[in-house]
Amino acid sequence: MPKIKKKRVGFVVDMTPLVDITFLLLTFFMFTAKFKTEAESEQKFVVKRPQASADTSKVPEHNLAVIYVSIDSASADTVYHYAISNEADRSQVYASMEELTPEQQSQAMLRVDNLDVLEKLLKSTRLANRDTEFAIDADHRIEFKWVDEAMERLRRSKATVFNYVTEKKEG
Repeated sequence: MPKIKKKRVGFVVDMTPLVDITFLLLTFFMFTAKFKTEAESEQKFVVKRPQASADTSKVPEHNLAVIYVSIDSASADTVYHYAISNEADRSQVYASMEELTPEQQSQAMLRVDNLDVLEKLLKSTRLANRDTEFAIDADHRIEFKWVDEAMERLRRSKATVFNYVTEKKEG
């Protein structure tokens, strides 16, 4: 045993690097987070997408117009909804439609009960911005005739290239 015991000296942890790393992580997660759009937050229905084995392309986030074909939870009927991701294009398209009420024009996602109105919306969207891409997001429980009708309206509107949104098959 030593004759003289040394007194223990406490240690000090410098917190500056820890704080720096914390703020770097915080800013990284803030910049990479994807927030819900207005249309997604207004969505009152659930679309259960069909599964596909190959995921070859991604749906663009900007300049996108989506036709949602879903089953209404209240009436169990098949309904169409229409949403445009570009807010400037959306306001221009909705303003050009005399069939829409001012309340409907303020919505990010528009319920479309008449297919002729859907066709006019598609044509107005193409006129507002030629770079707009179209997509159909349909519930897997609906019959194909509803998706076929949406594709027919896209074809009549000269929007022959579009995306069909699916879920990637697991395994």
